[in-house]
Amino acid sequence: MKRYELTVEDHFSSAHQLRGYMGKCENIHGHNWRVKLRVTGSSLDNIGLLVDFGILKKILKEVLSRIDHTSLNETPPFDRINPSSENIAEYICSEVQPLISREFPAVNVSSVTVWESQTSSCTFFPEVRQ
Repeated sequence: MKRYELTVEDHFSSAHQLRGYMGKCENIHGHNWRVKLRVTGSSLDNIGLLVDFGILKKILKEVLSRIDHTSLNETPPFDRINPSSENIAEYICSEVQPLISREFPAVNVSSVTVWESQTSSCTFFPEVRQ
């Protein structure tokens, strides 16, 4: 079966501290996070697009605006769970997928990568929806 994968990137800035961590990251500090969103699907619309890049960028920006310029530890769901790169990537995925599915039910998030620095990132791969 053929498959298409689209990728868009954006960024946000926030502060966080890792609860229960023994080291520098237990102290509050900030990052300029970079986020890469990848979506997949197997059928194109009548003009040959899986999803317009502009729509994907708008959806990603909407989700990131909820955590941009915040102290993540005070922002749901990170007021309850650690604002680690792993949890942030999974959160972004869980917030983006319903917004995409609303308009494009056959398109799925294939991965979300979050960089907390130029050399450190985490990629989250959600379970495949049928």
